[in-house]
Amino acid sequence: MTVKRSVEEYSFDTVAVCAKILIKEMTEMEEKETVTQRERLEQQLRFIVEADKVKNIFRQTYLADGQRKENDAEHSWHLALSAVLLKEHMKEDVDLTKVMIMVLIHDLVEIDAGDTYAYDTAGAATKREREVKAADRIFGILPEDQGTYFRQLWEEFEAYETADAKFAHLLDNFQPLLLNDASDGKSWAEHGVHKSQVCKRNERIPETSKIVWEKMQEIMDRHVERGHLKAD
Repeated sequence: MTVKRSVEEYSFDTVAVCAKILIKEMTEMEEKETVTQRERLEQQLRFIVEADKVKNIFRQTYLADGQRKENDAEHSWHLALSAVLLKEHMKEDVDLTKVMIMVLIHDLVEIDAGDTYAYDTAGAATKREREVKAADRIFGILPEDQGTYFRQLWEEFEAYETADAKFAHLLDNFQPLLLNDASDGKSWAEHGVHKSQVCKRNERIPETSKIVWEKMQEIMDRHVERGHLKAD
């Protein structure tokens, strides 16, 4: 005896099959997303641990108390703090969050490339080559989207064209002057730095802030008088 199935029964079976397929596909997608998130987390954690090495990259600038030289991590933190405080003195409006990230990552390349002293002309000749190679490796540790973002910020800083990059450079250049001022020009005196060298390095600061440039000149003149910075 043949049993005829109703249209409703066929419809129910079709819906049930489709539901099972949909559930399976959703489960597979969730599992794939979970794996992707885990991979991203592992890359991010590797980068965070790698960045810790910047604490062992020492600069030529002394801490304010003159007891030892600062490291890149201390320098970058100091710039980020200064960005919050000095933003009001800039001629152009800037994206504070972006500038803070920029100064926090700008010296990470020195993990591989090493610190190049501001007045080391021989080192400056190979600085770009060394730092580009380092940027490729270090930012390449991150997930692609984050690595690309950090690399773009680093390149923007290096290009020194945007208002954000100009502010970041002002911070990067002003902070060593402040620490030299606080430590009796210790680093300047050790390296026999001339006022003209400091002025040349900071010649674009007036584009960004008139009042900060005036303060920088005041600091330089004071240390020329004290013999810590050589007159020209």
